Amino acid sequence: QVQLVESGGGLVQAGGSLRLSCAASGRTFSGWSMGWFRQAQGKEREFVAAITWSYGITYYADSVKGRVTVSRYNDKNTVYLQMNSLKPEDTAVYFCAARWGRYYTVPSEYEYWGQGTQVTVSA
Repeated sequence: QVQLVESGGGLVQAGGSLRLSCAASGRTFSGWSMGWFRQAQGKEREFVAAITWSYGITYYADSVKGRVTVSRYNDKNTVYLQMNSLKPEDTAVYFCAARWGRYYTVPSEYEYWGQGTQVTVSA
């Protein structure tokens, strides 16, 4: 049973930084892709970034490119989302997701999800 647990969210001022973590367990993730998504209140869940577990290839939404870095630490089965230069519009619940194979930007393509962690950016 795959389990994903996010942490690291919080309240930060605009221009600040946060690092989110996603601890994955339940299997080995070689060949899997891990995605980060976010959902602001009243809006649809949107793709933020993804990384392939085996090769560490990364992908980013245009809205966060240059401000966000996704990485993984194989020994700890953990994926990170480093977010810099945060803006109020980054305020959302951030979710970690996992799927076998290539990454997708569509939430419905991901089989496993964490519970989410709230990020609030004040102006």
